Amino acid sequence: MATFSKSSFDSAIYATFRPTYPRSLYNCIFQYHERNKGARWDRAVDLGCGTGQATVELTPFKRVTGVDPSSKMIEVAQSTLKNKSTSTGQYEFVQASAESLPFLDSSVDLVISAQACHWFDWNKIWPELARVLRKDGSAAFWGYSKFRFTRYPSLTQQIDAYVEGIDPLNSVGPYWEQPGRSILDNHLIEVPEGNEVVPGAFSDFERVFFTGDHYPSLPSPRSVIMRKKMTWDDLLSYLNTWSVLHTFRQHNPTDWETPRGDVAVRFCKDLKEGVEREDGRAVEGHDEVDIEFPLAMILVKRA
Repeated sequence: MATFSKSSFDSAIYATFRPTYPRSLYNCIFQYHERNKGARWDRAVDLGCGTGQATVELTPFKRVTGVDPSSKMIEVAQSTLKNKSTSTGQYEFVQASAESLPFLDSSVDLVISAQACHWFDWNKIWPELARVLRKDGSAAFWGYSKFRFTRYPSLTQQIDAYVEGIDPLNSVGPYWEQPGRSILDNHLIEVPEGNEVVPGAFSDFERVFFTGDHYPSLPSPRSVIMRKKMTWDDLLSYLNTWSVLHTFRQHNPTDWETPRGDVAVRFCKDLKEGVEREDGRAVEGHDEVDIEFPLAMILVKRA
């Protein structure tokens, strides 16, 4: 994604305030991988790895490679790994496109992608996955959509208006890179099945929706598993990691001069005021609020 490669994008802030994925998500992936008796645990690859948040969670594998097209993301991932007291030589990071992996042969046991696959060119990804995954190898791709307040469902409409609205001055909706954002918000439904692109290459294709009751029209939604307790100050910092906000500010360079602050600050203030109305008390920046993220995942097996 182009925004993450720009010199003005702060990759370190991105790494600090993005939500993390629960252990239960990785357990689900590992259990799926070991279903086949032929499953091996030698090599794993994380496509669109960003700052390496998911890469370093692939601990059962002897060798793990994070791949990202942004040199800035790779630099932060490498720096973060060096600072981990438990880091080992099992991890490496490579700057490359997910659609072209010439440094890999057909020895990969697991491929994952966390919050990146909505940008992939699937007509290129599926043939490359068919090439690099060994027989009985697995792949897991996931992404989370708009955050929700666990205790304040009445604020969902405000969140939707900010994320998807058409007001170019008070909504980030017009500034998302497409079609990626729509694919994410539609829970990866538009991602084609692997065998539609490479017939017979894959033995299994499953869609899993950890979306709770936020999207009841989805088939067999499971409970939300991705949750985070944030202070309001941290929530604002999280909003500032959004790539679309970076784009919004480029199009509206004087937005920060408005009396109530820039578009992200105004949005956060509106949400706080909504909580204050419901709770009947003032909300401070250090107060905490429970956030949850509906998440969709695709699981695949190599034939």
